[in-house]
Amino acid sequence: MKSLFKPKLRIRFITFIGYSLVCAVILILLVFQLNLNLNHKSFLGHVDTKHEIQDWWHTIVKNSGSPDINVSIKAHDSFNDLQVLTIEPLDASQYDKYADVIVSSSSISKAAQNRNNFNELRLIIIKNGSSLNRFHRHITRFDMYSEENAKIVSELLKDMATQPILHVEQKTGGTQLKLVITYQNKMKALFKPMRFPREQQTLPNHFYFSDFERHTAEIAAFHLDRLLGFRRAVPVTGRLLNITSEIFQKTDAELMKTSFISPANNLCFHGKCSYYCDTSHAICGQPDTLEGSFAAFLPEESERKIWRHPWRRSYSRKKKAQWESDNKYCEKVRRDPPYDEGRRLLDLIDMSIFDFLMGNMDRHHYETFRMFNDSFTIHLDHGRGFGKAFIDEMSILAPLLHCCQIRSSTLKTLLDIHNGNEPLSKSLKNAMSNDPIAPILWEPHLNALDRRVEIILNGIRNCIRNVQHAKDEIEETSEV
Repeated sequence: MKSLFKPKLRIRFITFIGYSLVCAVILILLVFQLNLNLNHKSFLGHVDTKHEIQDWWHTIVKNSGSPDINVSIKAHDSFNDLQVLTIEPLDASQYDKYADVIVSSSSISKAAQNRNNFNELRLIIIKNGSSLNRFHRHITRFDMYSEENAKIVSELLKDMATQPILHVEQKTGGTQLKLVITYQNKMKALFKPMRFPREQQTLPNHFYFSDFERHTAEIAAFHLDRLLGFRRAVPVTGRLLNITSEIFQKTDAELMKTSFISPANNLCFHGKCSYYCDTSHAICGQPDTLEGSFAAFLPEESERKIWRHPWRRSYSRKKKAQWESDNKYCEKVRRDPPYDEGRRLLDLIDMSIFDFLMGNMDRHHYETFRMFNDSFTIHLDHGRGFGKAFIDEMSILAPLLHCCQIRSSTLKTLLDIHNGNEPLSKSLKNAMSNDPIAPILWEPHLNALDRRVEIILNGIRNCIRNVQHAKDEIEETSEV
């Protein structure tokens, strides 16, 4: 035993133990990954990405200083097979093969359409009014705003974050507390308060319909929608409020009746709503400072139509929706208006991609503007997004995966993001960096975006292969 502690032998012994531990860790991780892969074969299930260790496995081995262990690093997939399908127009052979999957953007070209906005359709806009009024004037049937009107959007975000608050009232309806904020010139915003820290995720035993809303999800959704080129979400900003001077002194007695001082000496209130408005679900300041999201109101003069989402979940603890077990569900959806023609089905597929990136499962209805023929689908209410950073809920992509169809422009945007110099996570983080309550998202939620972009592209690739395989089988049968 004494010889064991001679310097040379001691170094060899420590090195041997170190390499043994590294090998043991790698073996455990391999078994762990294999086990998870066996448990996640359902494409419309969910993928638990905590087992995705390849990226940081290389770092562990590299830092161990071992030159003898070779670890393969996953090569970047540029999806060249998909990139060629975004070049318009497709040649004849490609068109015959892929036109059902990749829908040409030229078929719904904005330039070929009458781009009327609200003002041209005689919606009453207050002359020299607020930034919200100017924003309303530039809404078209194609999008909420254009990048040419970016200055107006910036002004609106600044005003919602800084203008004095004149009045506060509780929004009626809904399962959780929301406040209607009124500024000067009758400008209004919808306030969603902070409930918990950014790193707090959806509780494992909570259903999607019992999850709390996050004010940060609303802010991040607006910026994500803009980065994806959809521009169908209303502008949203964060803001810090003083509960006493900016809420209680501006509201009625009903909201004040629900206020109290918590055991931690923080000022709290809970308001009145369907489910989560009681002392155990109260909104509390620190001690009376509260942050939240402020979403711009849409024009009160414009009528909006509410539609039941065809891929709506059951909102039941036991039952499943029809689409969750019917592989031909999309064929049934396509038979009926408004999904049998126009942009609506493609809009819902865009929305499913948008929701999947956020992890938002709470999409039971959607809205459109009545005054526009074939209006774009409005992206509203994203408070239950960004709740699970390590789980990718594949069922959110059901419209895309069931219908196997996507706009060429959407596919091109995803490919540009995936192959660009800056990942989506960094672009979104930079876009939100100037928000008054930045940082907005927990870092794992940002990292999940890059992983999910690749998942979407793989799903599209599989769709194309499946469609082509089905066509080949039909051709072989007809030849026989």
